Amino acid sequence: MSRLVPVAVTLAVMAAGCSSSDPDADRLESVTTPIRVATYNASLNRPVAGQLVTDLTGENAQARAAADVIAANSPDVLLVNEFDYSGDDAVALFNDNYLDGQYPHFFTAPVNTGVDSGLDLDRDGELGGPGDAWGFGQFPGQYGMVVYSKFPIATDSVRTFQNFLWKDMPDSLLPRDYYGDVSDQLRLSSKSHWDVPIDVNGNTLHVLASHPTPPSFDGPEDRNGKRNHDEIRLSADYISGADYLYDDNGVRGGLEDGASFVMLGDQNSDPVDGDSVAGAIAQVLDLPRVQDPAPTSADHGTDTADFADPTPGDLRVDYVLPSDDLTVIDSQVYWPNQAEHPSDHRLVWADLEI
Repeated sequence: MSRLVPVAVTLAVMAAGCSSSDPDADRLESVTTPIRVATYNASLNRPVAGQLVTDLTGENAQARAAADVIAANSPDVLLVNEFDYSGDDAVALFNDNYLDGQYPHFFTAPVNTGVDSGLDLDRDGELGGPGDAWGFGQFPGQYGMVVYSKFPIATDSVRTFQNFLWKDMPDSLLPRDYYGDVSDQLRLSSKSHWDVPIDVNGNTLHVLASHPTPPSFDGPEDRNGKRNHDEIRLSADYISGADYLYDDNGVRGGLEDGASFVMLGDQNSDPVDGDSVAGAIAQVLDLPRVQDPAPTSADHGTDTADFADPTPGDLRVDYVLPSDDLTVIDSQVYWPNQAEHPSDHRLVWADLEI
């Protein structure tokens, strides 16, 4: 199924015979129509480096099923979580071989997953392995992400926060008792946080992309739960323009006041259920500048992920959250009635008037 949506255009309104005193004679009228913005944890991660490139070079059933989900919703801007980073190779192959080349623009970058810290972060007495990486992963780039766009991306203006140190967040939940003397070396983002500016017919839309760590797979110290909370807080503080933040180029501060944005990604935090620290996702949802369209599917409400029953069960963890200056036309969780899905997450979209 395809969706044909005309994009915003600017028309010069000319009136033949109008006098120069007519205030409408030389007026430029901006005519806009919605664009669809989506997030999808497509589970396009593989157990070894390079396998995703190999899979996408040929015909892979799971990748084809994920592409079919994307095609059924036809987003204009799309964040894909759990897409192994391999430079531009896998990104281009997925677009060309599976998405019919619909996305002439994309952004991807290195992430912390699988990047060896050289420290014993999991405290097992040994160095190396996925638990000692800056973000849990078998190899550098596993569980990465990519932004696809039908509109130009201002790549020179992208901001990334891969290297921001957890200790530099004021009043953070950093569990120093657990990490001990290596606490000050820890990076906060388990993958990365990106601000990707997209030019939508002369208007800049900031795509704020992230994928915080699951608040699970730890012990009573709740190190992953606390990291998930503070990764979400990084996004909230960025939207609020916090001065303490610095990006990977050393530029300080958050989002410019009044900028249009949409926050996207698998946040691994449900507003009510699951293992996340209480109030974690509310840090964003409760911001005055953030709209929550609360998209739904017919049979599963606002839930976006189909996890193991009975615990944690279905959860709402994937979000499309636009700024309050944008008009939300419609939104949905795409949860088709089928026995098998290519991912344990569902695609979420919102139609926005830019």
